[in-house]
Amino acid sequence: MRDDLKYTLMVIGMVLSWSVYYAVSKIVVDATGSPLLAGFLLRSAALVFLTLQLLLDQNFSRLFHQGKAVLILVVIGVFGFLLDLFANLGYAGGSLSTGTALLKTDVLMVNLVTVILYHKKLYISDWLGTLVMLAGVLLVLGVDFGGMQFHPTDLFFLLSALCVTANAFIIKTAQEKYHEDADMISYYNNAVVLLLFGGSAAAAGQIGAVAIERSPSFWLLVVLGGLAQTGIYFFYYRNLRHFEVWLVKLYLLLMPVLSCFIGVWFLGETLTATKLLGILVVLTGAAIILLRGRINRAGRVQRS
Repeated sequence: MRDDLKYTLMVIGMVLSWSVYYAVSKIVVDATGSPLLAGFLLRSAALVFLTLQLLLDQNFSRLFHQGKAVLILVVIGVFGFLLDLFANLGYAGGSLSTGTALLKTDVLMVNLVTVILYHKKLYISDWLGTLVMLAGVLLVLGVDFGGMQFHPTDLFFLLSALCVTANAFIIKTAQEKYHEDADMISYYNNAVVLLLFGGSAAAAGQIGAVAIERSPSFWLLVVLGGLAQTGIYFFYYRNLRHFEVWLVKLYLLLMPVLSCFIGVWFLGETLTATKLLGILVVLTGAAIILLRGRINRAGRVQRS
């Protein structure tokens, strides 16, 4: 019972951290006018929190004793950067609705990898719950299916989804094969992505006094974003160690629901009838997943 409560709180923490991060990230990108610069600032703030965490836990010296595992830790960071880069390239040449829909295909990709490569069994109810949750998320996000237009650059969205999928399984491998803990993976991931964002922003001439808003409220948002990013690392990686990858991805589909309420409470957005319907659909799909044991046990009993 205590473990159940612990991991329920871990899932809630993961969804909350990711929701706050996306809300703050959107504001910081708008304020700077540069996704690269915003990524650099938010990852810099996260580096401070991650460093403090390791120092308080007296684990900072372990960063320099990773041996052969360093390679996979760097790979995780590279994929973390690529998934953001490809998504931004897609948005630069495509539509928001199409991009939103295609980026969510990572949930289906994870399911397919779980079945085909890892030979894990997913029940029909698992696929049904996944599709129902995915449909609800698209409603919550306000995807305009009628206005969708496909462009060659939309392939970047699929590449981003592939990077998200690959990275989740690479992280799982680092945990199981190399016995890396969440804190080491987090620090290396953030450091690599920070360097790549910083290098890209510098090459584009976007790092400078003119490009950076200097109001106190802006910097408070950057700090909040860094704290939320740290929370993502803390909760997401620990959940990946405990749960199957496909299940963690489904839990993350609850994130747009929470982001919707954050938008209403703090950003002045409107909670429309379509969004409310989407929330109901997402929760219905989640219920199907949570009841998978009972549903499939009842099916086996009836067949026998």
